[in-house]
Amino acid sequence: MSLYRDTGIVLRVHKLGEADRIITLLTRQRGLVRAVAKGVRKTTSRFGGRLEPFMHVDLQLAEGRSLDIITQAETINAFARDLGADYAAYTAGTAMLETAERLVQEDGEPATAQLQLLTGALRALTENRMTPSLILDSYQLRALSIAGYAPTFDGCARCGEEGPHRNFHAPSGGMLCDGCRVTGSAAPSPFTVTLLAGLLSGDWATVGTSDDRSRREASSIISAYLSWHLERGLRSLSHVDR
Repeated sequence: MSLYRDTGIVLRVHKLGEADRIITLLTRQRGLVRAVAKGVRKTTSRFGGRLEPFMHVDLQLAEGRSLDIITQAETINAFARDLGADYAAYTAGTAMLETAERLVQEDGEPATAQLQLLTGALRALTENRMTPSLILDSYQLRALSIAGYAPTFDGCARCGEEGPHRNFHAPSGGMLCDGCRVTGSAAPSPFTVTLLAGLLSGDWATVGTSDDRSRREASSIISAYLSWHLERGLRSLSHVDR
């Protein structure tokens, strides 16, 4: 049985039999991995709480026929400990985990950039660096960008004409000029467009000066854009405190 090591964040768990669990992880070297943790539901389990959602862990796994088996797990960052006491941060974090699982392919390819982004976003939540919903919105835009779906906010997504523009169309990839506008385009305010660009680039000075109306409008646009690329919405978003 071949062994390998990797680091990752636990995205989701579900029961398998009477004592085991299938653990879904975003890992550095192999992307999305689903592996079995044997006996993890027993009170005598050697894994303790290290294989729960949000936990950032160093792992040893054994390659299996259908699912790999986790043989060792050591905590790197116990994000679950801090997020459990803050509802707004916890729900935003849950939406991040679902976003990562949906965006990363289970193809064995490295996901270094996605893992680094998720780790940084969860750390920002636990350290209360910004309103949780804003950290979530920025994370989702940047995760989409890493996956190859970066939206355009500073120019026309179709013809490239320099902005600012006032029409947003998710299927077209972002903002559209008046000449390229299509039916069904949204018309966000200029303040919202500026906020969206700041969330994508990580310009927290700009993000911090935004008003509540722009934040709500930006969240709606990001949700629509994400849903378009994932072909359905995220269940966890309905619980996020906006």
